[in-house]
Amino acid sequence: MTNIADNIKTLKEYASSRNVELVVVSKKKSSSEIMKAYDSGQRIFGENIAQELVQKKDLLPADIQWHFIGHLQRNKVKYIASFISMIQSVDSLRLMEEIQKQAENHQRVIPCLLEIRIADEITKNGMSYKSAEAILAGGEIKNMKNLKICGLMGIGTFTNDEQKTRQEFRGLAEFFRAIKNSYFAEEKIFSILSMGMSDDYKIAIEEGSTMVRIGSCVFGER
Repeated sequence: MTNIADNIKTLKEYASSRNVELVVVSKKKSSSEIMKAYDSGQRIFGENIAQELVQKKDLLPADIQWHFIGHLQRNKVKYIASFISMIQSVDSLRLMEEIQKQAENHQRVIPCLLEIRIADEITKNGMSYKSAEAILAGGEIKNMKNLKICGLMGIGTFTNDEQKTRQEFRGLAEFFRAIKNSYFAEEKIFSILSMGMSDDYKIAIEEGSTMVRIGSCVFGER
């Protein structure tokens, strides 16, 4: 039987000792399972389906910080804009425009990460390095006062090849540093590099991750 409390304790100690933030991936998990993690001190949870997130938000403690980590359709932004703590999966300028619109409607600023596609699999979402840089160079984001770009997110290839995983994370870390210098040099808020999940978070941290998204290492395999 999975001991969620012990898993949270171990992961939080590992992450905090390396100045890394832990996001517990709670998609498809029950409120009672999430509460076990909550009662162990965890406050940041990641979800990837807007409707499921809204339902959980209404049932669970108000001080939970909800991060959206899955592919987000533009027509779903309005359902989460009033409360979401961060959208980690921003993958197009059109999505940014919708987030700006909905955040303005709710008179709040939504922190966001640009999702970069670093894996080989075509099923993975995210922008290419080239597309992300083109959006930043275009300057439209500067006019989006209700959306704040706080960093980057990436998902590595699902593989047993540790070297490949390391190369992907290293490449994202290098891109993070490059665009920080070019576009966010004066903005301290651009500081988050979200990479690493249950199978590869230790490699990600070694390569510079500041935030990991962990599910099965907390709740057990699905």
